[in-house]
Amino acid sequence: MATDERRELAAIPHSLSLEGRRRLLASGVTEVESFNEQEVIMGTTQGTLAVHGEDLHMEKLSVDSGDVVVTGQIDAVEYEDAPERGQGLLARLFR
Repeated sequence: MATDERRELAAIPHSLSLEGRRRLLASGVTEVESFNEQEVIMGTTQGTLAVHGEDLHMEKLSVDSGDVVVTGQIDAVEYEDAPERGQGLLARLFR
């Protein structure tokens, strides 16, 4: 991803909306790192977001707007702290 694209994505505001533990709407998503029926891991402008549950599906994924909709039985939503500026993936893994 080019530096200009990263700056544009970082400017997208991040928000979450959970509707009855069955539908999660997230904005400010920069990438989807992995997903399956039990877990969705996504990078956001506020850090890495993990959604845990059962029968999870990605109903919507818009790379341009940074919007994601996850449906299914949502049991937990958790953040990993946003990485410090200048730290790469390896530095975060081995802290």
